[in-house]
Amino acid sequence: MEVITATGRRKSAIARVYLSQGTGKIVVNKKDYATHFPISQLQYVIQQPLTVLNLADKYDVKANLTGGGVKGQAEALRLGIARALIKLDAENKPALKAEGLVTRDPRQVERKKPGQKKARKRFQFSKR
Repeated sequence: MEVITATGRRKSAIARVYLSQGTGKIVVNKKDYATHFPISQLQYVIQQPLTVLNLADKYDVKANLTGGGVKGQAEALRLGIARALIKLDAENKPALKAEGLVTRDPRQVERKKPGQKKARKRFQFSKR
């Protein structure tokens, strides 16, 4: 089996995923994913596409992550793995779609406007 590549994005995080046949090892930025994501919830998020299809011990995942924070990176990686599994076999798509793992979350941070404290919060108005 050749290596399957896919891309996942979330907020400003980008994950380039390389899926190959193996024993279920997940490597992120040349180190184990458990050291890159020490929080168990984020580890669960990353494993979701593989556990939904019961393929956790059949494929190795190698990923390069850039940008964003830890949560954004974890969700970008999840989308990348899901897209790679769909490229591998198109019959995987309905099961992943039912779990909501195929949709790219489009929410971005709104930019700060000039003359305001934040994106929508304004400075206190004084009439007099």
